[in-house]
Amino acid sequence: MKKKIMTIDDEKSIRFILENTFKDEYEISSWDNGLDALNDLQAGNLPDIILCDIEMPQLNGFDFIKEVRASGFFDDIPLIMLSGKEDSADKIRCFELGADDYILKPFNPKELKARLKRRLTTRDLFYSRFGN
Repeated sequence: MKKKIMTIDDEKSIRFILENTFKDEYEISSWDNGLDALNDLQAGNLPDIILCDIEMPQLNGFDFIKEVRASGFFDDIPLIMLSGKEDSADKIRCFELGADDYILKPFNPKELKARLKRRLTTRDLFYSRFGN
C-alpha cells in the first residue's frame, strides 16, 4: 500500500511540482490553504507526512503547525515546511512550533524526495522498535 502525502501550498505551480514528484510512489492529497487541510486531518484523513507552505491565506503555515501539534493526535506525522524566505527567525519559529524540517523554495525535487524518504524511514524504524 502506498504511503500518503498531504501537500499544502497556495501556489498552483508548487502543488503541480509536488504532485508530479511524488505521484508514482505515494498517494497525494493536495490543498491550497491550511484551513481546508486541517479540516481534512480532523475528519480522519491521516497522511504519513505533510509538506506545508508558510505563507498561505486563511491559515498560514505557523498557525497550521500550532493547530496540528496542539491536538496531540497528529504528533507522529512528520511536518516539512516549505518557504521562499531564507529567514533564520522563521526557521527557528517553525522548529519551536513542532515542524520537523524546513526547505527553501525553489527546491530541488530530488533533494525533497530524499529528505521525505529519510524522514519516513526514521519514523517507521522507530515504530518497528518501540511500537505505535
